[in-house]
Amino acid sequence: MSGAGYLAWSDEVIASAADAADMRRRMGAAALRRDASDGAAGARWRDVVASRLPSTEWPQQRVLLVAVDARTGEPVALDRDSGVDLVDAVAASTSAMLPYPIGDRRYLNGGYRRSENADLAAGYGRVLVLSPFGGRSRMPAAWRMDLASQVEELRAGGSEVETVFPDAGAGDVFDANALDPSTRLQAARGGHDQGRRLAERLRTFWV
Repeated sequence: MSGAGYLAWSDEVIASAADAADMRRRMGAAALRRDASDGAAGARWRDVVASRLPSTEWPQQRVLLVAVDARTGEPVALDRDSGVDLVDAVAASTSAMLPYPIGDRRYLNGGYRRSENADLAAGYGRVLVLSPFGGRSRMPAAWRMDLASQVEELRAGGSEVETVFPDAGAGDVFDANALDPSTRLQAARGGHDQGRRLAERLRTFWV
């Protein structure tokens, strides 16, 4: 399905939901109804993810990859101690319209938990958030899934927080163009240039 088709499909699910938990359950049910591939779609997605990773081994530092259980709607945070292969964890955390299988469980994109999942860094003294969608969210503001709500919670807990959003050089990836592979080169080059410009300010924050 195209990016525009995905937006129309997911917008309908979001509009029908009473709250974020209900949305996740409905999104999971809708994705499960779409899945008639007997695992073939998941295998194809795994191959795509594996081809794009620089390594298939979990890094030594702590990394959390968020996904949503498609059958229950419950969020899960996968890490190197979860017993899940890194490729499977990345594939599960980025699967949007079709549930990704790991064993007998099925998972969906972790963005259905919260847009950046930055609140998982609660308790750390300094938190740097890189938000490709510029902090925006398609969910109702009352659900507090947006980045501003997460930053507010982090700061209330004592964290110092900095956010980085793509500038004009990287392009706008919030709309359907985010699913268009032709946008990658501009995003990569623009992000690299922006990173160099921000390096000194962020070094001062981070070190």
